[in-house]
Amino acid sequence: MSETTRFPMADHPDLVELRERYERVSASGPAVVTDGLVLLAGLWLAISPWVIHFNGTDPAITANNLIIGLAVAVLALGLTLLPQRMVRLSWTTAILGVWVAVSQWVIHQSGTAAGIWVNNLITGVIIAVLSVVAGAILMGGSRTTAKRGR
Repeated sequence: MSETTRFPMADHPDLVELRERYERVSASGPAVVTDGLVLLAGLWLAISPWVIHFNGTDPAITANNLIIGLAVAVLALGLTLLPQRMVRLSWTTAILGVWVAVSQWVIHQSGTAAGIWVNNLITGVIIAVLSVVAGAILMGGSRTTAKRGR
């Protein structure tokens, strides 16, 4: 079954133009740098329990950081490789960043060690801000290009 048969709108000129815009915007310098920084922040979050040495003392936060860090890294990689399909997930990544920033207080109602909360707060804010910037670059770039075409 061909793409046109399964999706009759697949060859629609507006859809083709939209895909081309997302590809242009996602290949721009700011988009690549932003997605790369989100990827690095996610990887840092995943390995931070072992670097900061709280993996043995706080297994709940360790598991949280590992899972969320890998999820953020995978989403950032997806945003880099398939921006037109994953543009909405940049907002999901921002929500994950906010979760990272507050998770240690949610998981441990009494609080956590200073190194853990400083790491998670800074990393979470970085992930959230960069994810919003990545989404804004994709959304803004497609709107700018659309306005020029009119």
